[in-house]
Amino acid sequence: VQLQASGGGLVQAGGSLRLSCVASGRTLRNYRVGWFRQSPGKEREFVAGIKVSDGNTYYSDSVKGRFTISRDNARSSVYLQMNSLKPEDTAVYYCAADSTIIQSSRMIADAYDYWGQGTQVTVSS
Repeated sequence: VQLQASGGGLVQAGGSLRLSCVASGRTLRNYRVGWFRQSPGKEREFVAGIKVSDGNTYYSDSVKGRFTISRDNARSSVYLQMNSLKPEDTAVYYCAADSTIIQSSRMIADAYDYWGQGTQVTVSS
């Protein structure tokens, strides 16, 4: 599966952005999809994830209550709605997918085989 991430940009603190991750080649029906982010000098960190088949979602503590991950009815796209953005949310955001991840590995970047290109999110103070 090929993933295309988009929707990043520059926004002021407190603002919102919506990221999209579109799959081509197949639907995401049998996949877990995760959003990760990476800022300079830091490791890639988990942000949010969804089990596309049943819509089960999970979040890192740093974004819980501010970010919402969702999928479309066709199970070919996943979205990340980011509200109340903070300067510390500034990073390159990546979407990733895999069909074989077990629940205990769902927040681990190395567990995902398919990655989209990153999209830059910059939050100004």
